[in-house]
Amino acid sequence: MEIFDIVACLITLAALFGYVNHRFIKLPTTIGVMLISLCFSLGLVLFSLVSPGIVETAKSFMGRIDFNEAVLDCMLSFLLFAGALHVDLNDLANQKRLIAILATAGVVISSFIVGALIYLLLGAFGVEFSFIYCLLFGALVAPTDPVAVLGILKKVGVPRSLETKITGESLFNDGVGVVVFLAILGIATGKSDGSVGDVSHLFLMEAGGGFLLGGIFGYLAYVLLKTVDNYQVEVLITLALVMGVYSLALAWHMSGPLAMVVAGLMIGNHGREFAMSDTTRDHLDKFWELTDEVLNAMLFVLIGLEFLVLPMNGQNILLGLLAIPIVLSARLIAVAIPVTALKPFREFSKGVIPILTWGGLRGGISVALALAIPAGPEREVFLTMTYVIVIFSIAVQGLTLKPLIEKVTA
Repeated sequence: MEIFDIVACLITLAALFGYVNHRFIKLPTTIGVMLISLCFSLGLVLFSLVSPGIVETAKSFMGRIDFNEAVLDCMLSFLLFAGALHVDLNDLANQKRLIAILATAGVVISSFIVGALIYLLLGAFGVEFSFIYCLLFGALVAPTDPVAVLGILKKVGVPRSLETKITGESLFNDGVGVVVFLAILGIATGKSDGSVGDVSHLFLMEAGGGFLLGGIFGYLAYVLLKTVDNYQVEVLITLALVMGVYSLALAWHMSGPLAMVVAGLMIGNHGREFAMSDTTRDHLDKFWELTDEVLNAMLFVLIGLEFLVLPMNGQNILLGLLAIPIVLSARLIAVAIPVTALKPFREFSKGVIPILTWGGLRGGISVALALAIPAGPEREVFLTMTYVIVIFSIAVQGLTLKPLIEKVTA
């Protein structure tokens, strides 16, 4: 019953905040729900001055939710599959070089730049953390969050080629970013010696295994879809694909996010074109769009409520604010290098570098990864810093992305 109670509370709050946003504030749903949730948390903190018990009750409720598990082990599978389902493979193939570089080398470059600069920043404040933990922080904020990105892109009207670049990168660099984080975490905690062989084995098992798993089971699901014409059964097949394959990926230590992206691309392209009737396509799209919207709303409510249980203090918040330009600068460099290198060989849309830089939003995945850091002073500082970066990313970058696009593409 505890799980039912938690989900019931989150859906109730998501519905209430979603209504208030749609009726009165009229921001994009993900941003509006998160900001209302954050204001709700701040209101509870202020109200605790009069009635201390109410915040303790709210903290107790949030303490029952494992944010890391809820996002990485549950919600992410549905959200990534739903996002990949509507990505055109032909468009993706046209942008494959840039997306591949951004999702791999871009993540690594950003991780090292952020890690090095954060090491210097913390030292200036007298916070002595090892360099490997600063790299760990760089890894958890390096990947753009597909959940946040896809939620915003639906509302801003990005040119098609740019939308494909941003969407494709965010879908793939999420899986790569988690692998990079796990590799550095293993070194930081002494579970890995950091050798080339050890790291290569992790990448091969996690990333390669995830691709293979998603491809094999995505194809099997495609074959099943092709042999039936019943939308109820076909929706169930896709649901089983998501839940079953993600569970297998976690059990076999493979990348569940990459498996979901590959499976979603296969069903959304070959499955949609060759294995579904118009009726099935309509019902499948509506089912996954609704699933995407509901889980998105719940996730951004969680992000706002997480404020109640974070170890906030003035210095950590200041460090988070100072880390924002560092993260954006690293993102700019990670985007500018491959775009500049590829410019002699192909054309790019006007304003591609500033749009990709500003459109690289961070979200719940970064917070979930920060929560995976072992308990200690590093976890406390980096968790607050990550939360500040995520709130800025979604609220400020998300709200100003459309004006930026209109300005640089005019």
